Amino acid sequence: MTAIYKEEKVKGLGAFKSQSRFVMISVILIAVMLLVLEGVVAVQYFMMNSPPVWGIVMLVFCEVALDVLFLTEAYAGTLSGRIAFYCADFVLLLFISALSGSPYIVALYCVILTQFYINVVEFKYKLTVFIVSCVLFLVTFFTGRALNHQLSPDYRSILSAFSDWFLNLLILFAHFTVANFLITYYRTNSKLTQALKESDENKKMLEEAYKQLSETAVYEERNRIARDIHDNAGHSMTAVIMQTEAAKLLIDTNPEEAKSKIISANIQAKNALEQMRESVHLLAGRNASFTLKQELEEIIAQTMDGTGINVRYDINDISLPYLKRRFFANSLKECLANGMRHGGATAFYVELACREEYVYLTVSDNGSGLPSDFKEGYGLKGIREKAVAFGGGIMYESEEGEGAEIKIGILLDGEKEENK
Repeated sequence: MTAIYKEEKVKGLGAFKSQSRFVMISVILIAVMLLVLEGVVAVQYFMMNSPPVWGIVMLVFCEVALDVLFLTEAYAGTLSGRIAFYCADFVLLLFISALSGSPYIVALYCVILTQFYINVVEFKYKLTVFIVSCVLFLVTFFTGRALNHQLSPDYRSILSAFSDWFLNLLILFAHFTVANFLITYYRTNSKLTQALKESDENKKMLEEAYKQLSETAVYEERNRIARDIHDNAGHSMTAVIMQTEAAKLLIDTNPEEAKSKIISANIQAKNALEQMRESVHLLAGRNASFTLKQELEEIIAQTMDGTGINVRYDINDISLPYLKRRFFANSLKECLANGMRHGGATAFYVELACREEYVYLTVSDNGSGLPSDFKEGYGLKGIREKAVAFGGGIMYESEEGEGAEIKIGILLDGEKEENK
């Protein structure tokens, strides 16, 4: 969480620096334009016939005050503070216009308003200030003309003044439209650029996270395979050793029982070998291409091969995730091995079917059945635990001397069933 907070803080700081850079450059450019226009107004005023000293001093004072306000108003923290600065600007513009009567006052208005448009984001405030500026400009324009004897009471002079005022209003409107369009375009482009930059950074972070997750998944898969080898192949090899040791003790006194033990050990050894092969293939990066039906049929074929055991089966081709396929394959091996080893079964019936939301594996045999004091061994206990983890369970039906039936069910979890 701390790392994410720091990352977001750095991004926000970058956007703030970009915005501050834009405001700084804008202030410098507008300040240069303001100084140039003030110089033009001052030169025009100085070229008048004998301007009074107090007028020169007043004009210079107003222009310097306008510059100071312009440089400080960019740091006004609130909207009301900015509006107060701009009101003071308009008062100074009124004095400058009254003193000089310069036709370039509209250019000074445009410069001052440009800074306001840059510093204020909401359009309604910009529009309000623009309308107020037009009204103030009307007062400023005609006051400057009147005080500098540029406005006569005759019809032509008044018409000419209104024509100039209307032209200046068009200039203000054009400035309002173009300036706000360019500012909006720049801000939108900056946001899009920043968003793209953040998107690229997020993409890199996601790729790195995906890489780490992939490495973790590989590590966990290898650990799972190692546990699988230990739980299944290790258990099978232990059973093989026990069966062969028992056969060695019985080979002289009970050859038939010793033969049965050797056959059972052979089946367990084949199962262990098959499990080892599957695990090696997974570690080598080659996923099993068999379907669940093919895997179960292969186990049945291996069991029948060379043992004289008869297995009938009815297996539907049901699509399941790998872990569930492996669970059913291991469960079938365990049930067949238990039926032969403990029940002495010579025939089995295997069924895999889907009913409602569950998939069932049923293994029936013709062995001696389950004893009255039956307790789950290591293998069956592991099957129960995994079945419960998959949302199911295991059931036993048996009568002593009449064989046994084991039914294992797990949730389908919405996986698609394909019966062929």
